[in-house]
Amino acid sequence: MLIEVVWIALAFSTGMLVRTVGLPPLVGYLTAGFAIAGLAGALDLPAESSDVLAHLAQIGVLLLLFTVGLRLNLRQIFRSEVIGGTLLHFGFSLCFFAVAIHLLLPIDFFTSLILALTLAFSSTVLAAKFLENKREVRAFHGRVVIGILIVQDLIALSVLSVAAGGNVSTWTLLLVLLVFSRPLFYRLLDASGHDELLILFGLMMAVVVGGFGFDRLGLSAELGALLTGALMAQHEKARDLSNALWGVKELFLVAFFLQIGIAGLPDREAWVFALVMLALLPLKGLLFFFILLTFRLRARSAFLTSISLSTYCEFGLILASIIVPQFLLPLALAVALSFMVNAPLNRYAHPLYEKVAYWLIPFERNTGHPDEQPVSLGDADVLIMGLGRTGTAAYEHLDERCHLVGLDSDPARVEFHKQLNHNVFFADAEDQVFWQNLDLGRVTAVILTMNDAEAKIIAARKLREAGFSGMVVSHSMYQEEAEKILEAGADRAYLTMSEAGVGLAEHVFRRRENP
Repeated sequence: MLIEVVWIALAFSTGMLVRTVGLPPLVGYLTAGFAIAGLAGALDLPAESSDVLAHLAQIGVLLLLFTVGLRLNLRQIFRSEVIGGTLLHFGFSLCFFAVAIHLLLPIDFFTSLILALTLAFSSTVLAAKFLENKREVRAFHGRVVIGILIVQDLIALSVLSVAAGGNVSTWTLLLVLLVFSRPLFYRLLDASGHDELLILFGLMMAVVVGGFGFDRLGLSAELGALLTGALMAQHEKARDLSNALWGVKELFLVAFFLQIGIAGLPDREAWVFALVMLALLPLKGLLFFFILLTFRLRARSAFLTSISLSTYCEFGLILASIIVPQFLLPLALAVALSFMVNAPLNRYAHPLYEKVAYWLIPFERNTGHPDEQPVSLGDADVLIMGLGRTGTAAYEHLDERCHLVGLDSDPARVEFHKQLNHNVFFADAEDQVFWQNLDLGRVTAVILTMNDAEAKIIAARKLREAGFSGMVVSHSMYQEEAEKILEAGADRAYLTMSEAGVGLAEHVFRRRENP
């Protein structure tokens, strides 16, 4: 019982501490892992406790990737910027890191090349976690990030197969049966209801079918969880399943971040190696940025993508444990430090882009790309930004009363509304170029219903900076978020749950008055 007490107490304490200074809690979890490693001897923690933590961490990773898969459309991922960008970056990174490590550290070139191989990949877990938290998995840059990570995973899987002596089973061809089993999985999902059976179904698909199933075939369990989620993405209950798994997944992921730090206390040589790798990390992001620009991405999309991918990969630790086990601890420290640096950058990526956009936009190519934004809203007098459940409800309620236009950064959601003959466009409210080119025309009111609070703050501020004097109304889940949206320029910021209660009470009142 002692080990559970230590995990929970340290994870909560350090998570709360870093949150008070504006950093994501996961930075605290990583710190807690190193603290546990330091206290292991003093507390006489059992050796098998790390194995328990590893199992919990693995479940967390599989659940995260499964929920990301639930929001994917694989046909929109495998495009030139994804395939070409990944292969170019992998090739350049391999050469760059190999030479840099050989020149900066007393390591022979072959070992440097192997270490470069483990450092060329980016963290699927961290990038997916932040994209999901900000509801950007289906945004243009989110799809590029996930696509690149999938291709990287395929490369890593090939390397791991060779390093491990080719453990891919001849039964791998049976994976085609997974596609034909989709109707069965759909029926099971329909029959699972909305309670604990729904959560258990998600666990079964992520851990048993995706994780264990792919692992038995000699494939990556992580890739299996992601693809299994994508298999279920078209089901109408996919969003409900993702929401049901949210809390369970977050809890297990705490174990993942603890595990990275708990690998052991690094010595001086490990710190030197990790700090050198940390110094080289920005170059990894810059390489992504300029490669993606060559594929006609705008500076904003390339910047957000490169920020998400500027980490070292936990999967590289698996490769290191097989090929260069003596470097496992230094690599684990480098991965942990990259997470600590990347976490706040990822959290504030959109405001950060606003500050550097002036210097980055000139690097864009003068050619268009599918992530171009609309420049005119026509004769609409009400603009709805964000077409999730709240935005859709607002659109349908006002459809017969106003000239409406809706914007959303999810192409699949935009296409859905267009099939309903709704006047909608693909756009991202956090895109500076969008605001520079936007003609508000006759719009007199704007409703902000995006999922991300930062997006609503940016939108309210940009509307006022553009000289918009009409009404700006937003919804918010929390009072502190509502206050920030109001400070940014919104006229009203309604708390979603409070308004739901008011709406229910109003329905009751009207039925009593007019039975």
